[in-house]
Amino acid sequence: MRRIALVTLVVDDYDEAIRHYTESLGFRLAEDTPRPDGSRWVVVEPGMEGGGSGLLLARAKDEAQRGRIGDQTGGRVGFFLHTDDFARDYARMQAAGVTFLEEPRHEPYGSVVVFQDLYGNRWDLLQPAH
Repeated sequence: MRRIALVTLVVDDYDEAIRHYTESLGFRLAEDTPRPDGSRWVVVEPGMEGGGSGLLLARAKDEAQRGRIGDQTGGRVGFFLHTDDFARDYARMQAAGVTFLEEPRHEPYGSVVVFQDLYGNRWDLLQPAH
């Protein structure tokens, strides 16, 4: 079996990113381990059970990396957060102050809305039709 375990997301500050992903988006903090070089290994996961894909929150180390924060996919939706209850998660995220870039849509493939994270990366919140 093979799967994508982690995707790196360049962030400005570990603690600020952890708060955003756990409090605003409802992720869980799976790991926060200090590293010898002063950085941290920070992993957040969207599910409560673990074992799925996660985000490695990596603090930018230089100006080139800082320039990529919030624009890792050139302004396209780059991340897709699936849900089993679109209305619940949309309402919770709205209450937490998440910025939505459109009104929810109900497409043949499912219910979807585009939002941006703390840094401006674009995401789809999506409940697939099947």
